[in-house]
Amino acid sequence: MASRNYFMPFWFTISLVFLLLGLKVSGCNHAEGYKQFNGTRYQPKQLFVFGDSYADTGNLGNLGREFTRSWYYPYGITFPRRPSGRFSDGRLLTDFLAAFLGIRSPIPYKYRRVGHKLLPYGMNFAVGGAGVFDTGNFQRNISEQIDLFEEQIKEGVFDKCELKKSAVALLTISGNDYSYIAERENSTNAATNYIPKIIKQIKRDMKRLRKLGLRKVMVTNMHPLGCTPLFARGLNYTDCLIKANLGSRNHNQALRAMINKLDPANQSFLTLNLNEPFQDIVYQVKGAKKFKSPNRPCCESFRTDGYCGQIDEKGSNQFTLCSNPEEYFYWDDAHPTQAGWAAVFESLKDPIRLFLSL
Repeated sequence: MASRNYFMPFWFTISLVFLLLGLKVSGCNHAEGYKQFNGTRYQPKQLFVFGDSYADTGNLGNLGREFTRSWYYPYGITFPRRPSGRFSDGRLLTDFLAAFLGIRSPIPYKYRRVGHKLLPYGMNFAVGGAGVFDTGNFQRNISEQIDLFEEQIKEGVFDKCELKKSAVALLTISGNDYSYIAERENSTNAATNYIPKIIKQIKRDMKRLRKLGLRKVMVTNMHPLGCTPLFARGLNYTDCLIKANLGSRNHNQALRAMINKLDPANQSFLTLNLNEPFQDIVYQVKGAKKFKSPNRPCCESFRTDGYCGQIDEKGSNQFTLCSNPEEYFYWDDAHPTQAGWAAVFESLKDPIRLFLSL
């Protein structure tokens, strides 16, 4: 008994020390994390990306030219001067955001085992063709992309405590769900009626990302779908399809209302407004960057049902290619050029800087 009583103060002291340091030893230092998140010390050093071809830097596998054209010429001719899985001639929104944060573009999930040196900068889970829900192309939808992110945390690749201090998320949604529904149901009204369901799921995904430690989440609104060459071609590239743009507007209104209710002060969630700069450029609003032909793509297929990079059975190109992509806003029938993304990102810098306290 005497021996046991002798050691009790010792163990009590040790226990007290561990109790006082408990947050450091067993988990996040919440006070420190809060200070870094809300004060000037918060410095986003990791970028985690979820979404579709507006953000995919190489996750879509090479399944052949027709389905995965981003792995074939002429994609990537500006950067990195070869096809890299990006749906453009060069850099995308992901790349410009990473550069703005002062970090390398995050490694695509597909290359996580061979790109260890890039892991400190985050990870890109976005895949071309993906949607909020399944879009019939076998790509992982956004919820499934978040599943992969959660697995990386459980495996110890990323530390949840550190994520709260220095990570930011980008979520891109460019309309694949609506295209899928409109085609499946042969009705644009069906796509419009799908908006509440999509917004509800986006809300779930955003809240889940926050719960996993990503306390700063940026989500893009819908670009003007009717201004893409896919729709503008039928108007000889002189105007936008109004009905498609109305669908974008309805989506954006619902998204804005949801985020304003979820986070009125925009402390955790920010809407990245792609719609406005896209429209300003296409309609050549004063102050917007001027392009040679804002609706016509640099890479244009011969046929309306063709695609950029298409070849015939003899290997002959079934598309025309402009001589200078920097003069064009759109690269193909749906995606901006590197120059286009650069112009759009200029308008995003101030809201991002304010949101991240940079």
